[in-house]
Amino acid sequence: MQTPHEILKTYWHFDAFRSKQEEIINAVLNGDDCLALLPTGGGKSVCYQVPGLMMDGLCLVISPLIALMEDQITNLKSKGIHAVAINSSMSKKQIDIALDNAIYGHTKFLYVSPERLKTHLFQVRFAKMKVNLIAVDEAHCISQWGYDFRPSYLAIAEIRKLQPTTPVIALTATATPDVVEDIQEKLLFKDFNAIQKSFERKNLIYNTYQTNNKFNRIQSFLQSSTGTGIIYCSTRRKVKELFIKLNELNLSVDYYHAGLDFEDRRKKQKNWTIGETKIMVATNAFGMGIDKADVRFVLHHDIPASLEAYFQEAGRAGRDGAAAVAHLFYETEDIQKLKEGVALKYPPIDTIKRIYNALGNHLQLAIGSGKEERFPIDIAHFADKYNYSILVVYNALKFLELCEFIKLSDNYKQPSQLKVLANNKELYNYQVKDRALNKLIQFILRTEMGIFDDYVRLNEYKISSKTALTLTEIHAKLNYMAQLDLVDYIPKTDLPSITYVTERLADNNLSISPKFYLDRKKIAEKKLESVIHFLTSDWCKSELLLQYFGETDTKPCGNCSSCLDDVNETKNMRKVIKKMAVDLMDDNEKVMISDLISALKDHPRETILENLRWLVDHDEIEMGKLGKSFSIN
Repeated sequence: MQTPHEILKTYWHFDAFRSKQEEIINAVLNGDDCLALLPTGGGKSVCYQVPGLMMDGLCLVISPLIALMEDQITNLKSKGIHAVAINSSMSKKQIDIALDNAIYGHTKFLYVSPERLKTHLFQVRFAKMKVNLIAVDEAHCISQWGYDFRPSYLAIAEIRKLQPTTPVIALTATATPDVVEDIQEKLLFKDFNAIQKSFERKNLIYNTYQTNNKFNRIQSFLQSSTGTGIIYCSTRRKVKELFIKLNELNLSVDYYHAGLDFEDRRKKQKNWTIGETKIMVATNAFGMGIDKADVRFVLHHDIPASLEAYFQEAGRAGRDGAAAVAHLFYETEDIQKLKEGVALKYPPIDTIKRIYNALGNHLQLAIGSGKEERFPIDIAHFADKYNYSILVVYNALKFLELCEFIKLSDNYKQPSQLKVLANNKELYNYQVKDRALNKLIQFILRTEMGIFDDYVRLNEYKISSKTALTLTEIHAKLNYMAQLDLVDYIPKTDLPSITYVTERLADNNLSISPKFYLDRKKIAEKKLESVIHFLTSDWCKSELLLQYFGETDTKPCGNCSSCLDDVNETKNMRKVIKKMAVDLMDDNEKVMISDLISALKDHPRETILENLRWLVDHDEIEMGKLGKSFSIN
């Protein structure tokens, strides 16, 4: 068996592990449960991928986001490692084949969404798999105190019972002390074992600036900066608007959000990663899984909903250890909008129930049916049809997801996918009868490796340009073959999808706990209070973040917006003292300290005395023998 260092060198081409990685990997290889707390960019994925490769069997990775799974799988496949994902956007046939491959094939990493764990199909197949490790990514989602709590994560404890000797590694970049303890309890750790790297980033300066014109501040910064960076906005509309304005300034800028199709996202991310594009304006969909160490700045055009989210996003700057900055710009009304946003995130329970009932009617789904079925949905059309705002509908659906009635897929464009189900002989029997079909099949088999074993992405436009078949002909032939069960063809879609976790429930059976609803709302409000305190406090920004995540032995960074304000304020105070001292000087050029304190009655006595001590220490004033007066040197 190769050593961890040999695996690291072979697949990642690194000579040494980062801080804490080797300690975490050795704990896993020893069969211990382990909670890995590493800041954004700390190399969490290596902590399960290295031992997963070393041990016989496959590593099960539980991850909450399709986009995150896609990034990880693309990265593993580029290294020649066989990795597969199962998520709510897949058909039943796709899922069935992927699970079979996990048992009988060569799958080394199987990525699943937490909702998948509760299905009977998955549990039956999981019991037959040779699993060497269960990796729980974004582990804070299992904690009720976490900023992104997902009840579906609680099912991990149940599947542990099916393979009780398999160790668990939980990974997160953001966990408060309460969350750290809660994660280990909920995952049934045999012994509590948290390995944590300090969240302090000495090379990264956090700044918050209140302004009357965010765009001017961003423009000014970008025009004086030569590095690569990210600007985060809260919505796709704001992303596009800011991109247009910056593009008009002839800056090297592009934009990214989850509504773009796969190829667009891939191309934009690649151009930014290799430095062809310097600035990426994006929603928080951009950044997960990106491997770019030399990001010099992260700007926030809008206030994140939690300090956890801010810390992750800001932390994408300066991963190479060189100096980097994170600037958050906000206007006074932004804080009020944030408060209103928390209220909007939790529509009244009666509204949520009405939207659930309307959804079933819209999809023409009978009560008692629909379990584990997936339905594309145009949320804008649905909202208009039933006279709701899009935001109310979206937040209601997200809460129904939180209650585990439905699953709302990530809203980004899915490319077409294809897998050949027939063998070569069966295909040939149809090829000889149809010239166009023959041309299509030959091209697909020649260009798409592994299409008999797994689903591949299909680009119908590329096929059309190379085969001279029209898009209509290609779609018709692919659908024809799908009807004959020669292939499984899943056409591209621009719509998100709804998957029913339970069968559609009647009104009187749809139970939403008022306590659960109020608890989630209170936690969101508490997170908001922490964000506002971070923005408005004059404490060191780095200290505030570290203390929020449970680190108590902290010191001011000396470089952030708060620290520099303190320095300037202190310098100004010393100038005020010396100026006032000149006015109060007696004939002997002495100044009574009591007179100075009286003259500066608008300033705290201790502040005046503290600054006098500093002036004495630096030989700028000289204290009298009795300590009641001083003179200026």
